[in-house]
Amino acid sequence: MSAVRTRLTQFQPYALGVFRIVVGLLFLSHGAQKLLGALGGVDGAGASVPSGTWPFWYAGVIELVGGALVLLGLGTRSAAFVASGAMAYAYFDVHQAQGLFPVQNGGEAAALFSWAMLLLVFTGPGALALEALFASRAPQGSRGEAAAAL
Repeated sequence: MSAVRTRLTQFQPYALGVFRIVVGLLFLSHGAQKLLGALGGVDGAGASVPSGTWPFWYAGVIELVGGALVLLGLGTRSAAFVASGAMAYAYFDVHQAQGLFPVQNGGEAAALFSWAMLLLVFTGPGALALEALFASRAPQGSRGEAAAAL
């Protein structure tokens, strides 16, 4: 293995952690926009989605809560699994009818979020995750149980 490859492999957990933080922040921003009217809201003038509106309000809850959990690295695999499914649903239910490819139907964000979150399901949170802090403070016998639950 070359020296460059060894060095890159050494930083892989940190790159994954930064990836998780950025994806979580971007996902959370979409939820804040829908639910809180933040960042211009859903109409560009600060409006939010009416409470209980299917599917947009529920998507906003998943984006806000799931994005925060992914950002912080708490329950990352579970939160990313739910988020990935929500974005797959958004793509196929909302966007697919507008055209076959994401570039045609405006579903690039939904497709990218779905695949990015699915990647986090399989890789875990990487470095800089709060769940690693809690796992290190758990009693010796329960560490394996906590990791198995994720």
